[in-house]
Amino acid sequence: MTPALTGSPSTRTPTRFSWLTISWVAALLVLCYAPVLRALLVQWYDDPDMGHGFFVPAIAAYIAWQLRGNIADKSPAPNWWGLVIMAWAGFQLYIATLGAELFLARTSLVISIIGAVLFLGGTQYLKTFAFPLFLLFFMVPIPTVIYNQITFPLQLLASRVAENAISVIGIPVIREGNVLELAEQKLNVVEACSGIRSLLTLTFLSLVYGYFFEKRTWIRVVLFLSTIPIAIVANAGRVTVTGIVANFKPELAEGLFHEAQGWVIFMVAFAILAIFHQALVRVSNLAGRKNDKALA
Repeated sequence: MTPALTGSPSTRTPTRFSWLTISWVAALLVLCYAPVLRALLVQWYDDPDMGHGFFVPAIAAYIAWQLRGNIADKSPAPNWWGLVIMAWAGFQLYIATLGAELFLARTSLVISIIGAVLFLGGTQYLKTFAFPLFLLFFMVPIPTVIYNQITFPLQLLASRVAENAISVIGIPVIREGNVLELAEQKLNVVEACSGIRSLLTLTFLSLVYGYFFEKRTWIRVVLFLSTIPIAIVANAGRVTVTGIVANFKPELAEGLFHEAQGWVIFMVAFAILAIFHQALVRVSNLAGRKNDKALA
């Protein structure tokens, strides 16, 4: 005779993850992706556009830790499709290594992590941790081809807006493409001044900000989309201020002052995002009260 299980399925203690299994899978991922991780760390450190990369895995891990309570009473239900996803990620890494394609190699790391969660925990676990897993893609630099397609139009837009703003103030300026010629200085709106840096970081922060400070999905989406015009306006303002300052003190157009100005402008952009969020909340609450009155 076989011993009968006591208690109904709903009252049994849920099966826990085997930490040994998790450790083995994590160790194998680190071993397989060691060159990719090393290159990522180097680029995060050297590339100002990817300075936020250090914070992405830390914040994603913190959010995942906060969400652990949602699966406390759910037993892992390993899904073999997760192993298929991991196999695909391995194949993608192999192809990327042969072709020296960094973007494919780096995204395969994120895909492998997603596959591991599905394989070890199942569909419910994957749904629970979907948001922090999605955030991991923001630690991967965008492909150079796409980067170049984005930066140059942003350079032209920033220089065009700055030209108009400086002219309104009464300072003589001539623009040739992305170059602003002032009386005492020639300003070249280079890639670093295109606004792509603030756009990438602000986009990531908008998702994190929306997750912690807003529960309504439509407001989160609007906040995410608003980062594009906010980043463009903020960067155009930075170029404008640089042009005005350079007209009186050309040496301030570069160096420490210029770098500090970039940080200040980014903080202003983030403040605008927060203010815009509060405006959306008030408009939404006002519309809700009007609907309640109409129904009453």
